[in-house]
Amino acid sequence: RLVKVKLTQGQFDALVSFAYNLGARTLSSSTLLRKLNAGDYAGAADEFLRWNKAGGKVLNGLTRRREAERALFLS
Repeated sequence: RLVKVKLTQGQFDALVSFAYNLGARTLSSSTLLRKLNAGDYAGAADEFLRWNKAGGKVLNGLTRRREAERALFLS
């Protein structure tokens, strides 16, 4: 319901992983979703990398997860 553009299976899977980890509410108000719905797939992919912090600190695990989601999104 949130996504208004066509997605590949990889894009869908990456968004499901993102929403599962952060929640659909976070996805719904994100720049990632705005860029995606505007047709800016490359810009949306780059937004995954911004979500690598918890408690204001960059976490290696989240960085790896977002890099993997971005790669899946671009596949």
